[in-house]
Amino acid sequence: MSLAESQSAAAVLMVRPACFGFNAETAASNAFQRPPAADPAGPRAAALAEFDAAVSSLRRAGVEVIVAEDSAEPPKPDAVFPNNWVSFHRDGRVVLYPMQAPSRRAERRESLIEALARAGGFHVSGTEDLSYREAQGKFLEGTGSLVLDRAARVAYACLSPRTDLDVLGEFAQRLDYDPVAFEAFDRRGQPIYHTNVLLAVGTGFAVVCAESIADPRQRAEVLSRLSATGHAIVEISHAQMAAFAGNCLELTPPQGGRLIVMSETAWDSLRGPQREILAGQGTVLRVAIPTIESVGGGGIRCMLAEVHLPKRG
Repeated sequence: MSLAESQSAAAVLMVRPACFGFNAETAASNAFQRPPAADPAGPRAAALAEFDAAVSSLRRAGVEVIVAEDSAEPPKPDAVFPNNWVSFHRDGRVVLYPMQAPSRRAERRESLIEALARAGGFHVSGTEDLSYREAQGKFLEGTGSLVLDRAARVAYACLSPRTDLDVLGEFAQRLDYDPVAFEAFDRRGQPIYHTNVLLAVGTGFAVVCAESIADPRQRAEVLSRLSATGHAIVEISHAQMAAFAGNCLELTPPQGGRLIVMSETAWDSLRGPQREILAGQGTVLRVAIPTIESVGGGGIRCMLAEVHLPKRG
C-alpha cells in the first residue's frame, strides 16, 4: 500500500534539451506535432529560450525546479518531455516506463534520477521498472499515458498505441491505483496519443475534453468518477484541446497556495466561465512555449515531471 499523497507536488524535474526538434518517428501517433518550415536550428534555439523562460517563471512562483541537462549523444529530440519516462511517488518509489519510439528510450537515464535525488535531497526507496514491456510491443508512457488522481488513487488512461491496457493493469497493481480506461479520438477519428492532452486533474478541479470520449458509457464513467472525487469539472472542446487547454498541471509551492501551470496558447483558448473556475482553484501561471508545443507536439505539463518523493531526514 502506498503512502497517502497530496495531488500536487512542490518540486519538478525539467530536462533542458540538447537536440530538440521534430521527431518523425513519433509523429505517426501524435497529431499535435508540426514539422518546422525552416532550418531545424531555428526551432532548437527557440525551444531553449522557451525552456529557460519557463524555468524562471516557475522559480519566481516558488516552485522548486531541478534542471537536468540532456546529453547530446545520442540525439533525443523529445528529451524536454521527461514525464513520459519517469514518475516519482510519495513512498519513495520511482517508476520507469516503456516508450513506443526507440529514439525516446535513451531518455531513461539513471544518472538523471541520481542527480535529482542529490540536488533536491530526495529519498528514493526503490524502482518499479516497466520498461521490459517494450520487448513485448506494449507501452505506457508515464504521466502522459496516465493522469493520476493521487489522493483518490485513480489512474485515468486513454488507450492508444502508446497506452496499453495490460501495462496499465500492471502499473495499477504495483502502485495501488484503480484504473479507469477509455478510448478517445480527435476530430479526424485518430486516437488521442496521450491522456494528458485531454484530461488534467487538480486537487479540486478537472479539465476534460469529454466530447473526445466516443463511447457514451465511458464518457459518463469518467465524468462520474471526477465528480464523485470532488472535482469541479471544466469541459473543453476539441479545438481547446488542440490548443493544449487540457495539458495543465497543479503544483503546490512550499510557501503555500496552489499554482495551475498552463501555456499562453491554452489560456488564450479558454472562455470566461472556464477561466473563472480555474482562477478559483489557484493562481494561474501562463508560460509561452509555442515552438515546443508545435514542433514537439507536447505542452507545459509534458515538460514537468512532478516530484512527490519524500525529503531525506
